[in-house]
Amino acid sequence: MTSRPVRIGLQIQPQHASYASIRRAAAQAEELGVDILFNWDHFYPLYGDPDGLHYECWTMLGAWAEATSRVEIGALVTCNSYRNPELLADMARTVDHISDGRLILGIGAGWFEKDYDEYGYEFGTPGSRLADLAQALPRIESRWAKLNPPPTRKIPVLIGGGGEKKTLRLVAQHADVWHSFGDAETVERKLGILRQHCADVGRDAGEIEVSAGVDGASDPAVAGAAMVAKGVSLLTLNAGGPDYDLEPLKRWLAWRDEQNA
Repeated sequence: MTSRPVRIGLQIQPQHASYASIRRAAAQAEELGVDILFNWDHFYPLYGDPDGLHYECWTMLGAWAEATSRVEIGALVTCNSYRNPELLADMARTVDHISDGRLILGIGAGWFEKDYDEYGYEFGTPGSRLADLAQALPRIESRWAKLNPPPTRKIPVLIGGGGEKKTLRLVAQHADVWHSFGDAETVERKLGILRQHCADVGRDAGEIEVSAGVDGASDPAVAGAAMVAKGVSLLTLNAGGPDYDLEPLKRWLAWRDEQNA
């Protein structure tokens, strides 16, 4: 069971919709009281027409930083392969300032081969992409310490992924938030592995917030409660275009408020 307050995130999938619709969904979600707004870092849709409408991640986050005033914002997750780590650190610092300290740096090793092929990045192997991420994270942290002005706060780092030997060790070393995948039992098992990695590197596992994706159509009193019982405190729904249905979000926010009362 987590001792943290329950938080609700919403991933607005930046596909198959006009930007006006995306901006409107972000504004509505903030007004409803969502805690975090996420997009994703891809260049093409992941579902539906593979060549349908789609928008770039970090340009959008800069716009969200101006268009919102309360919610935290971030990518679920940035692909490490697409940007030099020092540049990404500077981009994150800039969006952090534009948003008055509301950015979360969500990052992962990358996986969507079409993005790599179409934009000229070397796809490599899962192992090489994870090795690149391991090299990038200290460089990002180092660049933040050199920037003028520095970030407004210690920018929270969210690492997404469940690889038990490498990814979870990177979480133990660098992350403030671990975004997990799978059902409650899977999260519980991997959380045990993460705690061991934290012990190995001399870190308190309690410092890391545990995040998980949930099906908005499910009953939060069942699905949400099961996740919270295993230690998850950040639960993220997704909404897809062209019309972003936020009715499921309303139910989950009402349940969140009951849990935190």
